[in-house]
Amino acid sequence: MNVPNQLTVARMVLTVLFVVSLSIDWAFACTTALALFIVASITDYVDGELARRWNMETNFGRLMDPLADKVMMAAALICLSGRRVFPPWVAVIIIGREFLITGLRMLAASRGKVLPAEKLGKHKMVWQIVAVIFFLLVMSVQEIVSTGALKAPGASVAWLRMDWHPLGLVLLTIAVGLTIYSGVGYVWKHRSYIAEM
Repeated sequence: MNVPNQLTVARMVLTVLFVVSLSIDWAFACTTALALFIVASITDYVDGELARRWNMETNFGRLMDPLADKVMMAAALICLSGRRVFPPWVAVIIIGREFLITGLRMLAASRGKVLPAEKLGKHKMVWQIVAVIFFLLVMSVQEIVSTGALKAPGASVAWLRMDWHPLGLVLLTIAVGLTIYSGVGYVWKHRSYIAEM
């Protein structure tokens, strides 16, 4: 197994550890989950770059890399919605979009066609990652402050007590908006496969 594929497998393992971390009630669950998600997100970028740069693209990578991405993001959305960080419908929309596009690609594959990913879809993924990292970061900081691990004068940590909900709402709106827009655009572009059913 080459290095890019090893990174893809590592991302799956990190996702499992991420879910375990947020599923267990302990002092630094959110901080650990944040670190795991950031590392997993980095592997998402690095494995693709290495595969292309070193000409190491394989059938395993073509199948498992996007699958690992979807599992990672679905796990984060489900865990965060379960903690009531945002409404469950956010997770439903984003995960539902992935099922829809995957189904369309499978339909095209059954007819001998390969539907490639588009740049807008990649931008959507980036914004989803940014939104998840933001919420995990806020949770992590609150966690560290509440445990007393961060001790500083009141003025220096005053910004930690700010209401960060508006910024989170903006990031979430961008992520969900791009998810819907890219999904509808992708389906419309390849609607001929659905019309032939």
